[in-house]
Amino acid sequence: MRLLHTMLRVGNLQQSIDFYTRVLGMRLLRESENTEYHYNLAFVGYTDESTGAVIELTYNWGVDKYDLGNAYGHIALGVDDVAATCNRIRNDGGKVTREAGPVKGGTTIIAFVEDPDGYKIELIENKHAERGLGN
Repeated sequence: MRLLHTMLRVGNLQQSIDFYTRVLGMRLLRESENTEYHYNLAFVGYTDESTGAVIELTYNWGVDKYDLGNAYGHIALGVDDVAATCNRIRNDGGKVTREAGPVKGGTTIIAFVEDPDGYKIELIENKHAERGLGN
């Protein structure tokens, strides 16, 4: 088995595609529209779906906002320099919600940003990405 994708419901598909591609540097891999059931899908990622996990953005026609609830945590991305990535994301119009710094109780450098719908995305320095947080 392998992880294929994570699905996020979004309120504005084009705004979300722009964030994940332009701000986070992913590629738009494919899009589809289902007129019978009134939804559109867009798949974004850093690699093709055949080689890595991707994100499925789902837009249900006429729904522009979702209650994110309290069960969802975050998506984690490995980056070479967390502070520089935060600066670039901020300069590209993204929202940084936790600046780069060590995780509480550990030394791994992390930060958090939000996508246009409020989903949290954790940035972890690549040199620490394979360690558990707090180690």
